[in-house]
Amino acid sequence: MNVLHIDSGILGEHSVSRRLTAAIVSQIKADRPDAKVIYRDLVSERLQHLTGAQIMAPADLDGVDPALASDVRTGRQMLEEFLAADTIVVGAPMYNFSIPSQLKAWIDRLAVAGKTFRYTEAGPEGLAKGKKVIVASTRGGHYSAGPAAAMDHQEAYLRTVFGFFGITDVEFVRAEGLNLGTDQKQFAIAEAEKTIAEGNVLRLAS
Repeated sequence: MNVLHIDSGILGEHSVSRRLTAAIVSQIKADRPDAKVIYRDLVSERLQHLTGAQIMAPADLDGVDPALASDVRTGRQMLEEFLAADTIVVGAPMYNFSIPSQLKAWIDRLAVAGKTFRYTEAGPEGLAKGKKVIVASTRGGHYSAGPAAAMDHQEAYLRTVFGFFGITDVEFVRAEGLNLGTDQKQFAIAEAEKTIAEGNVLRLAS
């Protein structure tokens, strides 16, 4: 089994999403000792946001500026890691009702026609079928239900974009209300970690 572990939280050791993705991957390794894990820290790696120059770069990168060529190669490598993965574990904190820009930059490198999707006469078709995505979703408030649910452009976006790639098995390990007091934060983290320990989101393809 190939596991791709993605972190995008900007708070380092204080990041709850990082804590949860580490727990998820640890549980996967306990269940499947043979699992091969590739790790990407999208904050420390400082992935560039998508540009027209990247999109227009020739396949062989002949004559391309060295810095641009290096960036394009990194993006292509990330795409290949994604395509090779059976399970993708994504740390996705909610920032301003959406995902971190670092995570968006990574997703932009994955959205490549002919690789993760294609357009047909019947409409778009995802090409990355058969994968499982587990998202560690962290939020300062409560957005899973009630009036605030309309402001959730984090989980809704991730479900949409992975679905566009053909991935229908998307699970969320959620820790909400992290900014509503110390007791609520500890309760939310404990509940998320309990979910992980019980294996409720780790129904992995064998």
